[in-house]
Amino acid sequence: MQYEQIVTEDGYTLAARFFMPEREPIGGLLIAPAMGVGQDFYAAFARWAASRGCLVVTFDYRGVGLSAPATLRGFDADVMDWAESDCQAVLAALAQRVGARPLYWLGHSIGVHLLPFVPGHERLTKVISVASGSGYWRENSPPLKRRVWLLWYLIAPLTMPAFRYFPGKRFGMVGDLPSPAMRRWRRWCLHPEYVVGVEPAARRLFAAVTTPIVSLSFSDDEFMSARNTESLHGFYVNAPRKMRRIAPQEAGVRRIGHFGFFRPEHEVSLWERYVLPELGELPVTEES
Repeated sequence: MQYEQIVTEDGYTLAARFFMPEREPIGGLLIAPAMGVGQDFYAAFARWAASRGCLVVTFDYRGVGLSAPATLRGFDADVMDWAESDCQAVLAALAQRVGARPLYWLGHSIGVHLLPFVPGHERLTKVISVASGSGYWRENSPPLKRRVWLLWYLIAPLTMPAFRYFPGKRFGMVGDLPSPAMRRWRRWCLHPEYVVGVEPAARRLFAAVTTPIVSLSFSDDEFMSARNTESLHGFYVNAPRKMRRIAPQEAGVRRIGHFGFFRPEHEVSLWERYVLPELGELPVTEES
């Protein structure tokens, strides 16, 4: 795999990968990852989108995956750094490569939460939201509530002072993350209005987004309930929204969940059926 370096305005170097179409790109697609998920998880989907004519970029937020330092102990990286610096730099790099062509943002989970804080998001043609919803813990899917209570009230506050980062891999929760990012996300998830209840400028910034949003959520998502999904997208009061809540049987598959959408076996059942129509006039190959 060949990765490129993208340097942010504050001087941090991110690892990114560009997936090139065989012909001149008809648009660009940025994949904004979920919390603690490395960019390689999205590689199969990125290759598919590139085969349909998009120039696709994947990347890791600072402190995650290939953009992490040798140790996370004491590493100062916040969720706002991911939005205001990391996403901004990757979006600018993609926009430079595609010029005036359409620019799409596909956000998985927190990849949609960060969007209003990203400088330059006004350039986007469309946002595709996948398995994204408010993280308010009392509205999470019922099987998750006891587990997230332990995460937010015991595991996170007790481990971060001791380790000087969040050692999520040890507990099978989220993954290892910088403490500042985890602390801010925790504050969001404990508030009934999530991010707009915590960040002073958030409500205004969400309202300023006017880019059309297509939400793809899943009835068997083990994290995001229908209420979580409705709540988050409701913050985008001035963006045209198309909400699709998909049951696995509707797509002809047994399981989707929070992460399953990006598995290669869903190329026909989910990617071509629900994403391809949202990417404008992309060429359809013989295989589709």
